[in-house]
Amino acid sequence: MKVAYITAGAAGMYCGTCIHDNMVATVLKKQGHNISLIPTYTPTRTDEANVSMNRVFFGGVNVYLQQKLSIFRHTPWTFDKLLDNPTLLNGLSRFSNATDARDLGELAVSMLQAEHGYQKKELAKLVKWLAEENKPDIVYLTNSMLVGFTREIKKALDVPVICALQGEDIFLQDLIEPYKTEALVLLRERATDADGFVAPCDYYAQFMADAYLDVLLDKIHIVPLGLNLDGHGPAVEKPEPPPFIIGYLARICPEKGLHILVDAFQIIAKAMGANNVQLHVAGYLGKKDEPYLEELVNQVQASGLAESFVHHGEVTRTEKIDFLNRLHVFSVPTVYRESKGLSIIESLANGVPVVQPQHGTFPEMINATEGGILVAPESAEAVAMGIMELLNDAEQREHLGATGKMNVHEKFNDAAVAEQLLKVFEKYI
Repeated sequence: MKVAYITAGAAGMYCGTCIHDNMVATVLKKQGHNISLIPTYTPTRTDEANVSMNRVFFGGVNVYLQQKLSIFRHTPWTFDKLLDNPTLLNGLSRFSNATDARDLGELAVSMLQAEHGYQKKELAKLVKWLAEENKPDIVYLTNSMLVGFTREIKKALDVPVICALQGEDIFLQDLIEPYKTEALVLLRERATDADGFVAPCDYYAQFMADAYLDVLLDKIHIVPLGLNLDGHGPAVEKPEPPPFIIGYLARICPEKGLHILVDAFQIIAKAMGANNVQLHVAGYLGKKDEPYLEELVNQVQASGLAESFVHHGEVTRTEKIDFLNRLHVFSVPTVYRESKGLSIIESLANGVPVVQPQHGTFPEMINATEGGILVAPESAEAVAMGIMELLNDAEQREHLGATGKMNVHEKFNDAAVAEQLLKVFEKYI
C-alpha cells in the first residue's frame, strides 16, 4: 500500500503526535508498505530515528507571510523554496509562542478555506507533488485543521482521504471571535469532504462528532495510541521509599495541570513529611509558559520543599525512560479533557502506576491497561488522596504497575496499533 502520511511539525518541540506519527510510519515501512511521512509547517522532531521527508510543505514562514502580505501570495515557487529551509523553519520555535491571538484566528480560517484562502499557492504545490511524484493509494491527514486540503486532493488524485483527530478542540477553543465561529463553520463544511476519520478513543470520537464535525459516529474509527517499546520496561531495581517519588512528564503549561500536582505534592509532603516525598517534573517548556513554571517553583520554595522538587527539563528518549524508571507513581492531572495521553502509556510501559482525572481518554485508558486509579478532576485533594493510597499500599502499587506494563506491551505496542490503522485504510481502498 502506498500512503501519503501528512503530519504537522511542532516548531522544534518534542511532540507526542510527531513521535506517534513517526512510530507508525516506521512500522508500516518495515512491513513493506510505501509510506511518505510528509511534514507541514516545520520539520518534525522525534526522539527516535526520524523517517519523515527532508522537505516541508506549507512552510511556516511562507504560510505566515502569505497571510500577512499579499505580495507573497504571488511570489515564484523557486523563491518560496528558500523560505522552506528546514533550519530556518526550526528557528520558528523561538517565536511561535509570541503569535498574536488575532493572527492565529485569521490563519486558522484561511487554512480551512484552503483553495480559497491566502495559502492556496501552498496547497497547489502539495497537490501537484502528490499527483505527479507521489501518486499514493490513500492520503492520511493527521490533524483535522488540515482537512481543508481534502477537496483539492480528491479532485486531482481521486483517492480516499482519511483525517485523524488529535486534540484540535484545545486550539479551536482558544481562538478569539469572530474567528472561532468562522473556523467551526468551515471545519464542519470541510469535514464532509473526508472519507473517514480516526480518533484515539471513544470519548474523543463522540465529542468531535457532536461538537465540532457534525458527522455520523460510524464515520470515525478508533485506533489507540501506541509505542515503540524498545528500551521500555527494563528490569530495574528501584529503591524502596522513602523518598517516595512522584513524576510528571508532559508539556509544562496550565492545561496539563502541573499546578494541581504541585498543590497535591504540598498536601502529601505535609502529611508524610518533606523528606519522605519528592516531585520530579520533565517536559517541554515554551516561552509563553515560563512565568507559569516560575510561579510554581516560587510556591514550592515558599513551602520549604525546594530540596524535594526536581525539574529535569526536556528529555531525550533514553533520558525519558531513565526518568520514568525512577518513579513510584505518575500523574498528569490535566485540566482539559485529554484526547491522547501518550505519557500515561509510556509510564505504564515501564511499570509505573498512574493517578489520573476521571475525564477524557483516561477512563478508557485505565480500563484497558488496569494500571492506575481515577480521581475527581481539577482537585488537588483528590490527586493527593489517590497518590497517598498507592504510597501506603506497596502491594497495590506493584500490582497496578505490573498489570499496566503487561497490558501496554501486549495491546499498545507499535505493531498492533499500526495494524489497526492499516485495517482502516484497507476499508477505503
